[in-house]
Amino acid sequence: MPTDHLAIDDEPPCPPDALAELACTNKALRRAARRLSQLYDDALAPTSLKSTQMALLAEINNYVSIDQQGPTLQELAARLAILISALTHAVKPLVRDGIVELRADTLDKRTKHCVLTPKGLALYNEALVYWAQANNRVEQVLGPDSAVLLRNLADHVASDAFLADYHGRA
Repeated sequence: MPTDHLAIDDEPPCPPDALAELACTNKALRRAARRLSQLYDDALAPTSLKSTQMALLAEINNYVSIDQQGPTLQELAARLAILISALTHAVKPLVRDGIVELRADTLDKRTKHCVLTPKGLALYNEALVYWAQANNRVEQVLGPDSAVLLRNLADHVASDAFLADYHGRA
């Protein structure tokens, strides 16, 4: 009896290099991100911070609020485009080491705000020197125009507008 589709077992096997044949944006961006992370991690080694931690400290430091409470965990997760569970996992060692403090919101004690401690601010400022050196070297290798283009494209892909376009909700 004929069937309209092949059973899973009847499908031809996917060639091992099938993904390599695709112009896979995700694969290329993840490889590039891992390479850059390695370079920045190496540059930050004297501070014992990883590039992911430095990015988190920068977001906390750069957050401006009227009440000066620091960003909430939800706000940070949204700005970093990560799940709240991943952010919580990343913040724990920074809290443990006295670099970040979680403070209860003045109006809603269930809401937690991230604030750099004095130790955290000092470490951030120290690490910023190494970060800037790595960043300058990356820009030097890429060239200033390519570096700006790369940042702008990455920011666009991380934006809510891109996500809406991807899902056809523009």
